Amino acid sequence: MNNMANRLAVRDLTMTAMLIACTVVISRVFIIPIPLTHGNVNLSDAGVFIGALCLGPKKGGVIGALSGFLLDLISGYAQYMFFSLIVHGLEGVITGWLFQNRNSLRAKILSVIAGGLLMVLGYFIADSLLYSRATGLIGVPTNLFQGFIGGLVAIPLVPVIDKVRRRMEHVGLDH
Repeated sequence: MNNMANRLAVRDLTMTAMLIACTVVISRVFIIPIPLTHGNVNLSDAGVFIGALCLGPKKGGVIGALSGFLLDLISGYAQYMFFSLIVHGLEGVITGWLFQNRNSLRAKILSVIAGGLLMVLGYFIADSLLYSRATGLIGVPTNLFQGFIGGLVAIPLVPVIDKVRRRMEHVGLDH
């Protein structure tokens, strides 16, 4: 691997790690416990959507998987850790895959909706397996709300983050 490729790999790894950390922090700071579902509403989807829309499906999946897993681990929801690893990982992959090579607002919105609906379905299954189908159904509206808020936060931030990334690349700050 040449020097430029090394720098790009390090920059991508750093960006991915920073988005994982930021997602865990914002999700932990803005958290609303939902006792009926044994879960919570947080801003994790915003971080997953930002990662997937800015960095693509692979890194979006890694950001979703690791931030979901770590958030549950440190928040006292260990029973959800592995579900979150899978659900938020797939959310990032699907959102990034659907948005890949597109740059319209419509594509962003549709990608986020698809990823959010996948998350809702995933947590319906998780709640149903962990507790009961009724618990899974109770969680659907709160998970829809969480996905909606995540999209509202992510969609306007993505162009700003992309602009900063392009500026950093242009002035050589990735060296």
